[in-house]
Amino acid sequence: MISVLDAFQGLKHHPPTDPCATDLMEEMLYNWLETAPWPLLLLVIGVAIAVLGKSADWLVEEAVTLSEKSGVPKVIIGATVVSLGTTVPETAVSVLAALNGDPDLALGNAVGSIICDTGLILGIACLIAPLQLPPGVVNRQGWIQLGAGALLVLLCINWAAPATVFESGGTLPQWGGWVFLGLLAAYLVLSIRWSRGEKAIHLEEVEASPNEPILWSVVKLILSIGLVILSSHILIPAVQVAAERLQIPQSIIAATLVAFGTSLPELVTAVTAARHGHGDLAVGNVVGADILNVLFVAGAAASVTSAGLPADPHFFVILFPTMLAVLIVFRIGIFFSHDTLKFRFGLVLLACYLTFLAINITHLQNH
Repeated sequence: MISVLDAFQGLKHHPPTDPCATDLMEEMLYNWLETAPWPLLLLVIGVAIAVLGKSADWLVEEAVTLSEKSGVPKVIIGATVVSLGTTVPETAVSVLAALNGDPDLALGNAVGSIICDTGLILGIACLIAPLQLPPGVVNRQGWIQLGAGALLVLLCINWAAPATVFESGGTLPQWGGWVFLGLLAAYLVLSIRWSRGEKAIHLEEVEASPNEPILWSVVKLILSIGLVILSSHILIPAVQVAAERLQIPQSIIAATLVAFGTSLPELVTAVTAARHGHGDLAVGNVVGADILNVLFVAGAAASVTSAGLPADPHFFVILFPTMLAVLIVFRIGIFFSHDTLKFRFGLVLLACYLTFLAINITHLQNH
């Protein structure tokens, strides 16, 4: 997820006919959609929406099935398998951006995703249905989520002159990327160990599952994640082309489509999970995605650049404070919500995201 400011800046640097593509295939898709007649363009949008919705249903169904067969709680499945699957494309985008000379976009991608996932996506999911919170698991993963965000900020500060970050910014060094990748490996190993401990408890509560092998459930889950990601990558440029044809201002396109385009897989997964009464899967997906956006997305992008990922003053003035504020609000919400995130807390999270959106737009207009 690219932050709103980065999205606006991206549109300034690229003319409307040149998408901010990270690879040749995305650019070819955009160019083909630009020349497609209206009926074909509308057909592509309709099919992409249908496939996105159905594949999200399959993803949630297979995640629940895997949880029942393995005895691992849905919140852990969401925080590991599902979040890994939906975060891999963002990691690829950030690494390519870093290698192609846009390391600032790579860091903005990671930080913006955390704000979007926790504020917008989790907020919307809370409005749809109350989200179950297995207290032990969510507290453990939630502290890792907040700790990862705080560590990202600390590593970006220039400790030789910390007071200058609001004027000159800082940098996530290459060695910091290696640290994050090491912590990612430790997090995955610990998640496996924790899942074994939770499995014994969870097995007492689930009914007998069909005799279909667990491996086949994993394969179907991966295929479902792939369809969600593929349909998202087709839908966003198709809608963007349609908006441009209707002469919708580029600023509006940036603040909507571009701003949360790469977080669409997490959004549809969370909404579908909430709709089907699997709120713990939605919460696990968001918490896991936030952790991976630091350890995996930012870590991988920083590790491939000798100069690291620059964090300009905007990160310290707006992005980092907003990220930490949203994560702290989420921690407070977990403390007071006990075992369920409810409608009113969803409004609080959405208010945080809309405030962030307004501050970004105001900052852009003033600069």
